[in-house]
Amino acid sequence: MTVILIAVALYLFATGLLVRSVGRDPGEGMRLWLWPALGGVLLQGAYHLLVAWRTPGGPDMHFFAALSLVSLGMAVMTLLVAIQGRMAALGVVAFPLAALLLVVYHLYGHRASSGLDWRLQLHAWLALLAYAALAIAALLALMLWAQERALRRREFHLWLRALPPLTELEDLLFRTITVGFILLTATLLTGVLFVENFLVQKLTHKTVLSVLSWLTFGALLVGRWRYGWRGAKAVHWTLTAMALLLLAFFGSKFVYEMVLRRG
Repeated sequence: MTVILIAVALYLFATGLLVRSVGRDPGEGMRLWLWPALGGVLLQGAYHLLVAWRTPGGPDMHFFAALSLVSLGMAVMTLLVAIQGRMAALGVVAFPLAALLLVVYHLYGHRASSGLDWRLQLHAWLALLAYAALAIAALLALMLWAQERALRRREFHLWLRALPPLTELEDLLFRTITVGFILLTATLLTGVLFVENFLVQKLTHKTVLSVLSWLTFGALLVGRWRYGWRGAKAVHWTLTAMALLLLAFFGSKFVYEMVLRRG
């Protein structure tokens, strides 16, 4: 429990420093919040490793464990983006979310893994990375929408200073979607190759929704390349695709594990 409390405190401290740095020198804010955020990420990762060592059958990837792992991936990606001097403001959402889901995972306990071999573990880890990357893309889309809306209304809020120019934010959004789309493609391919009955039984709705999300993200990337899609259209397509992906994985997981109580 000590590890959890320290990780949560570090995440919240980093978030507070980020909020405090809005409107100030971004370099100063970067130096202040980076280290507690990095400490929170390392402790959350260490906690999952500790649980994995104690859990027979391999890493715990049930509902709350998967949520915490995705939030960890989002926190790591936020650090990587911010180190390059771009979009540190993502941490205002990503770090508290990681802290919350880590606590929820700890409180709801852990479940033994079903003993996945390396191929299924590869599929699962690719899926979690894809969800983390595309969740970051959804956050960027929401920030893009909020920024465009404020500028159209000539509402020059202080928080706008924490965001890069519209064109840079849009560029980062599509770069993130591209990375997530590649990871999602690899997830679907490994699912077809390695997951038994991937296209039938209880996996049908999950597979259909995942493919629909993949098609939506793919269409958005093609639209950006071919027709220069941007702004509200990019935001709507991104959020629609992400909603389908959430239903595919976490919606199915919630119903199957939490409602039907099946492993």
